[in-house]
Amino acid sequence: MNPDSVKSTLQTLAYGNVMAAAARDYQKELLAQEKAQASSSFNEEVDLDELMDDPELEKLHADRIAALKVREAEKRQSLTKKGHGEYREIAEGDFLGEVTGSEKVICHFYHREFYRCKIMDKHLKALAPNHLDAKFIKVDAENSPFFVTKLGIKTLPCVVLFRKGIAVDRLVGFQDLGGKDDFSTRKLEIVLIKKGIIDEKKKEDDEEAEYDESRRRTVRVSANHDSDSE
Repeated sequence: MNPDSVKSTLQTLAYGNVMAAAARDYQKELLAQEKAQASSSFNEEVDLDELMDDPELEKLHADRIAALKVREAEKRQSLTKKGHGEYREIAEGDFLGEVTGSEKVICHFYHREFYRCKIMDKHLKALAPNHLDAKFIKVDAENSPFFVTKLGIKTLPCVVLFRKGIAVDRLVGFQDLGGKDDFSTRKLEIVLIKKGIIDEKKKEDDEEAEYDESRRRTVRVSANHDSDSE
């Protein structure tokens, strides 16, 4: 066979293989673009309000909410057993068990005859039922000399904040509260929130907005999952 003819034939075959490969790549690219456009079009056309009315999605979300409520109720019950949810007086002998038995503890060292201690009592008693995440207790400083000395308490009222049994912060007198007797319960609440010992309590409107957003997230996830499965 003529060498030139062989060379020409091989070049033709090589060119043909290159073109075939290019054609396959081009076809793959077109399919990928079509799939991307279809997915984009699907997401744009999804009516979230209509999907949110879907009985199956509604049931799925209702089941999730019910499960969350059960866990929350169990958590509240567990914390209540530990003395959370109320403002209690404890004896010196129970002090260590109380402050080490909960992650967050707010302990008021007070004197029965001090007017400012009674003011602090009033506000802490109002906050305790609304902040189950922390334990609220009080100790008669006069009857607890050991811990008063150990904690270096020199001024009353003194509210010591404990995390996992360790004193991490304190409110001495009314220094953090404007130095006056007429501060509000909300003022004390804000100070305790800033110190990280209690969390900001959610309002009903915030909870409703979070509920709606959670439903929309469920819908979006379900819609995207259906699109991908196609």
